[in-house]
Amino acid sequence: MIDPLTLDRGFYRLIYIGLAGAMTFLLILPLDTTPGHLPGPDLMLCLTIAWLHRRPDYLPPWLICGVFLMLDIMLMRPPGLLTALVLLGSEFLRTRQQMSVETPFGTEWLMASVTIVAVFICQGAALALFAVPGAGLGASGVQAVLSVLIYPVVAFVSRYALLVRGVTPGELDPRGLLR
Repeated sequence: MIDPLTLDRGFYRLIYIGLAGAMTFLLILPLDTTPGHLPGPDLMLCLTIAWLHRRPDYLPPWLICGVFLMLDIMLMRPPGLLTALVLLGSEFLRTRQQMSVETPFGTEWLMASVTIVAVFICQGAALALFAVPGAGLGASGVQAVLSVLIYPVVAFVSRYALLVRGVTPGELDPRGLLR
């Protein structure tokens, strides 16, 4: 028999991969070809952070790297740059995770906002450092602000539609690990 926790992790990892594929498909569709529109929020970054706040065991580093590297390649961004920055941000959040205490949403949103803004600032700095043509600082700033503003919606959908809930103290063994 398969352990229920292992089955649960595998199921949610498949959901995460499916959502990444669906979002990528929607992003590469040529719905509007006129330039000059504002960039939308980075929903995969928001989804990753929302899931890391609730269940960091659902998103191992290899899965985050694989999904964001696929996004970098499919969206024709510099391969690996955003992947590395998201991995650094996710590991920062993972080290701040307190498995035995539920974090209030205000604190969660603040940590998510700091991480999102740091990822976009570091990405802009790296692109500017190597003189890579791409989105300007203004477009990256707008995308960061929109990502911060859409985060509560993504967290709400993750919690109530996808049922990604936080770990309760009853699910932990005496060492603080998941049973």
